[in-house]
Amino acid sequence: MPYVDRVNRAIDAIVTGLDQPLRLEELSRTAGFSPYHFHRIFAALMGETIGQFVKRLRLERALSLMTRAPRRSLTDVALACGFASSSDFSRSFKQRYGVPPSRFDLAAWRERHREGVEETVRDAGVTAHIEKLPAGENPDGFEVQLRELPPRTVAYIRVLDPYRGTGVFDACERLLAWADARGLGDGQWLGYMWDDPEVTAVEDCRYDIAVELAEGAGAADGVAADGRATGGVAAEAVRRLPDGEVGVFRFPAMRVAQIEIRGGIDLELRALDWYYGTWLPTSGWMPDDQPAFEAFIGRPFALGYEDFALYAQLPVRREG
Repeated sequence: MPYVDRVNRAIDAIVTGLDQPLRLEELSRTAGFSPYHFHRIFAALMGETIGQFVKRLRLERALSLMTRAPRRSLTDVALACGFASSSDFSRSFKQRYGVPPSRFDLAAWRERHREGVEETVRDAGVTAHIEKLPAGENPDGFEVQLRELPPRTVAYIRVLDPYRGTGVFDACERLLAWADARGLGDGQWLGYMWDDPEVTAVEDCRYDIAVELAEGAGAADGVAADGRATGGVAAEAVRRLPDGEVGVFRFPAMRVAQIEIRGGIDLELRALDWYYGTWLPTSGWMPDDQPAFEAFIGRPFALGYEDFALYAQLPVRREG
């Protein structure tokens, strides 16, 4: 898959730098292309120009912040998402959504997108009933464990439009084969999305299936989600691989609120509802600017798509 890894490098730079100025020349250099050719290649692979992609991600991140951190002012949201000012944010928001952010119906927007996710999952053959968990209720007995995680470097394959078809499973099988060949197959596996599926259209979501890498030359100096040591090749060795679909990304140290989940996607979605609707508002914590993780217990999807074992890890930081 030519150029996939290069374009993903640029996407990684975009999603982690949305609060900063993003220049075509710098993104092109990250991807290893001239600006002219990179602009064309990106549009061909992603279906939108770099400028359109960046603006959409900034607006969608703003929608997520407006929902997940409602105490933040619109000016704070605007600056956190890379807009030059609140007026610039309001103008861009109205151009895309038809109304200024102060008048936008967030609840209706999220409900429509959630219905789209549920419909897509049902079309994929998942028979579990997915029902939104009302705020304040916890019939599943979810319990949060706060954990401090060290920096994590991962090798990943990115899947576009992950809720449809078998793209995630297919990518997982390819990365498992890649990892087994390098002694990584029994390490810590992760799944994560930078997109919020209740904000971003299903077809625009991206899911990364990933395996954690050892940080140095030693093969067993990583730490898994449950405290196990991980083995495998050093991250530096992976960076020297020729271009392909396997990319490398380094996450900083972070604190996560973790819930153990053993069941289907309906249980995981209820856990996320409980995280955001019940636990977060009274916890003194707020979501950090990192994606939520699925930290698989054992190999990913070992029990299939309808039944799995994992830790749902939500990066958090103190309010204020």
